[in-house]
Amino acid sequence: MAWFYADEQFPFPVVELLRTLGHDILTVQEAGNADQGIADDEVLAFATSQKRSILTINRYDFIRLHRRDYNHFGIIVCTNNRNWEQFAARIDEAVTAEEPLQGKLIRVVRPVT
Repeated sequence: MAWFYADEQFPFPVVELLRTLGHDILTVQEAGNADQGIADDEVLAFATSQKRSILTINRYDFIRLHRRDYNHFGIIVCTNNRNWEQFAARIDEAVTAEEPLQGKLIRVVRPVT
């Protein structure tokens, strides 16, 4: 089981499915940080302070943040996938294979069809 912090654009149906798989997920909205225009580096800092890995579809900005500083609890960058069940399963498989997630950048890409 992983502890995640889902950024503002991350699809909530995937959050719910990951919770059913046993992951602990706090969303930006649940943390009360959604409407403040919080910058990506602040999202990462908050996740790190909570010892949570970031779940995001904002790949480029978070890859850049990872390259700048590996001192975090994991960043999972994803390509958006409208097949929610497949999306959640691919995240679950990727993080299970990589645990512990601290300092890692994990890419979860939509399968080619």
